Amino acid sequence: MKKKYENLVKKITKKHPEREKFFLSGSSKEVKRIYTNEDISKIDYNSEIGYPGMYPYTRGIQPTMYRGRLWTMRQYAGFGTAEESNKRYKYLLSQGQTGLSVAFDLCTQLGYDSDHSMSRGEVGKVGVAIDSLADMEILFDGIPLDKVSTSMTINAPAAIILAMYIAVAEKQNVSKNRLKGTIQNDILKEYIARGTYIFPPKPSMKLITDVFKYCSENIPNWNTISVSGYHIREAGSTATQEIAFTLADGIAYVEAAIKSGLDVDDFAPRLSFFFNAHNDILEEVGKFRAARRLWAKIMKERFKAKNPKSQMLRFHTQTGGSTLTAQQPDNNIVRVAIQTLAAILGGTQSLHTNSRDEALALPSEDSVRIALRTQQIVAYESGIANTIDPLAGSYFIENITNQLENEAEKIINQIDEMGGMIEAIEKGFVQKQIQESAYKYQKQIEKNEKIIVGVNKFVSKENQLKNLLKVDKKVEKLQIEKLQKVKKERSKNDVKKYLEKIRVVSKTSENLIPIFIDAVKSYVTLGEICDVLRQEFGEHRDEISF
Repeated sequence: MKKKYENLVKKITKKHPEREKFFLSGSSKEVKRIYTNEDISKIDYNSEIGYPGMYPYTRGIQPTMYRGRLWTMRQYAGFGTAEESNKRYKYLLSQGQTGLSVAFDLCTQLGYDSDHSMSRGEVGKVGVAIDSLADMEILFDGIPLDKVSTSMTINAPAAIILAMYIAVAEKQNVSKNRLKGTIQNDILKEYIARGTYIFPPKPSMKLITDVFKYCSENIPNWNTISVSGYHIREAGSTATQEIAFTLADGIAYVEAAIKSGLDVDDFAPRLSFFFNAHNDILEEVGKFRAARRLWAKIMKERFKAKNPKSQMLRFHTQTGGSTLTAQQPDNNIVRVAIQTLAAILGGTQSLHTNSRDEALALPSEDSVRIALRTQQIVAYESGIANTIDPLAGSYFIENITNQLENEAEKIINQIDEMGGMIEAIEKGFVQKQIQESAYKYQKQIEKNEKIIVGVNKFVSKENQLKNLLKVDKKVEKLQIEKLQKVKKERSKNDVKKYLEKIRVVSKTSENLIPIFIDAVKSYVTLGEICDVLRQEFGEHRDEISF
């Protein structure tokens, strides 16, 4: 039969040649014309594919997946002041969103108060400005924290923001054991791909493991980290590199936690991950399945985790921001729908869908609604949530899942040989690999080897979208006035006392989280705490690698 098919192909391609000499995946891997049982003949179903909810979790981490409960629908949102962002959150919840996802402005991410000289011109621009507990109180005003799951994209000052969230919950009379959500808290990817770091790696890892320990003892339902491959992919990595570098970061965090004295099964069940979804549906589905299987093996074999929950790779997905175009922005609605399918077919636990106008501005309400409706249509109308891992058994899917897993494992082994992820970052290995992939991809677009509709093919003149969201320049002035009012009304003695206590404890192995909670309750600001830590920990300076 195979020979007969090959002869048929020769006959047809003489008259009608195939469109390309080589067909490539989104990560520029060659895709064969056809895949058969020969491509998966070495795969053992029970040990490598198996059943959902069972090791190695290739087909999903829950036995019934979306038949039991749909993924959490989050829309990453936050801009301007806490008041404006609070209104957006309430609007999204009224439209059927099932979880909150907080975007912080650049000043907050870098540990500067809004009145700092480094914050000038950036307050409230790419997220909400949070200077003190007063802002967090406004941000979640009227939103019961025991009824929503909140994800917060914050890294270098994550422990301080978490302390504020805990303090708001206390003011709402919500006990810590009823809080659900995720703090991103992933500093390694900041050194690799994003750049919003403050402190050097060693003290940064101490803050992260302090969060692990505190939450394992006090907030059992809180995800203490979201190890992020999203930004690694946004920086230009391939799908294989996204898996490898993300899981290598995860390994570094697990090692640091164990070194600090924690038992792996005390904290690993609350680790979570954050991946990107790009346009090549089949490669992306294979990526999610490969990552899940590889992490299960790492936790079981390398770290000897006994608790099945420690072996499960739970992940949030966001559709690919770097795939969106300023040209013909309505095309982005289609791209996001494709990426949504990839994430759901891949078994994500929660999902953010980007808006059509995000290559131009922060998303407008109309665009956010379309993005949320995209998830809802897939959930309730497409039928793909009715059965688990519906592409399993496909010759191509199983082949590419294996291929991605094997390639990612080789990269992780390379990193191990260098001494681990921190050493690989300090040597510039990871950054260089991503830069080379990004450069290669850009050259392919410029040479028309990769087609981007509306950019290098099917180009047309079109009217730009109207009613783009713009952050009012008055936001900075208003935020500084609010901050000055807080500083005027609080107890100066308490501020001085807690800042000195933070300074003293930062030199020890004592957990900083309880002190942060006490400090923020007295309205010590994010910037003031970070300034003390800058003095004690120092600041990281990146060594650029080309």
